[in-house]
Amino acid sequence: MAFLQPSLIRLQEPIGEPQDAIRIAGDLLQKNNHVEARYVDAMVAAYQKHGPYFVIAPGIAVPHARPEDGVIRAAVSMVQMTEGVAFGSEANDPVYLIFALAADSNQNHLQLLQRLSLLLGNEENVERLRNAKAPNEIRNFLKENSI
Repeated sequence: MAFLQPSLIRLQEPIGEPQDAIRIAGDLLQKNNHVEARYVDAMVAAYQKHGPYFVIAPGIAVPHARPEDGVIRAAVSMVQMTEGVAFGSEANDPVYLIFALAADSNQNHLQLLQRLSLLLGNEENVERLRNAKAPNEIRNFLKENSI
């Protein structure tokens, strides 16, 4: 299981559209062999069909698709956006951080959500992620805090 390893993080991305943000986060998973290309397409299709249900908190989105849509190994990627992106969530737009979640089983899905909840449940952590300047800065922070 890979959770926000440096190769799964992109920072300071100038993104204008939600679909582009989802694709960049998904491409990180694909390039690291955690998902197939069709998984990225399925995440975008889920957004187009169901809207911004995965915009779970102010400024935070967690897009995902089903394991059978092409998950190879469980992982979470992150994209930090320079400007907020409107996903269509009245309560939580604009989005600055997007975490693409890929789980290959219910157990791994729950474990990844627990780690994300631990990380994102603290406002100071969220600000740290929004202001991070390097992927290793995030990795070291996660390690220091046992997340």
